[in-house]
Amino acid sequence: MTQSHTGRSGFPPAYLDRVGSSFTDFLAQAAPDLLPSHRPVPSVQAGDLTPHGTTIVSVTYAGGVLMGGDRRATMGNLISSRDIEKVYPADSWSVIGIAGAAGIAIEMVRLYQVELEHYEKIEGLTLSLDGKANRLAQMIRGNLGAALQGLAVVPLFAGFDLDAAEGATPGRIFSYDVTGGNYEERGYAAVGSGSLFAKNSLKKTWRSGLDAGAATRTVVEALYDAADDDSATGGPDPVRRLYPIVYRVDAEGAVRLTDAEVAEVADAIVGERAEAERRDVAETTQRGSRS
Repeated sequence: MTQSHTGRSGFPPAYLDRVGSSFTDFLAQAAPDLLPSHRPVPSVQAGDLTPHGTTIVSVTYAGGVLMGGDRRATMGNLISSRDIEKVYPADSWSVIGIAGAAGIAIEMVRLYQVELEHYEKIEGLTLSLDGKANRLAQMIRGNLGAALQGLAVVPLFAGFDLDAAEGATPGRIFSYDVTGGNYEERGYAAVGSGSLFAKNSLKKTWRSGLDAGAATRTVVEALYDAADDDSATGGPDPVRRLYPIVYRVDAEGAVRLTDAEVAEVADAIVGERAEAERRDVAETTQRGSRS
């Protein structure tokens, strides 16, 4: 670096001037080309040229909130990945699940994680849950140009509200649209191509006051039902030992459930569905033999 571009300490001015607690704002001054929103937008529809991730579901329960995602990514009519990870911890008290253009979504998640960590280091405290939801909305809004060309990112955000009022549910869920619209959901939510089928499942299985075990089953069952009707959503794969990724966020923080824990729930659901199917076939056969 030349002297004209650096201060006496050897760092560019942007590194020395306090521009606030937002890492994104700092990056916009120091290296704007690194921000997804500052890159050229393709002039053609590019949605089918990049892997897309689906489906994400989230539910609240008595002690906090759960979020889960299937493992499949698609590219047009092809399965581009069978074991992609779509749910990540945003910080110690929140999680984010991605649906949409996988590459841009993962990059946005990483930037968002740094954004929250940067704020905490600069301000010396954790951003409120509403503040976290609003920061994410700003990032999504910055991707609008790419979204209009088929590279949309529509995440699901959830966390444990450390400032929740006495008696209020500490687990909260936020959904978004491609313009950055921020909407708090009550009880449960789903995004992605299988969200319609997942929500139909959640309507029947979710209820207020679920314990962690029952809520985990609700999440896994919703993903199973989505996979049953949506080709872009991957169901449990016991052969490859691929199961949904599920995070639990409670008073102890964000914790990823082990593959063994999720597999136990998924295998139980598959076993129960198979047994019900066998009974239906047997009853149908029995009625046919009597007629």
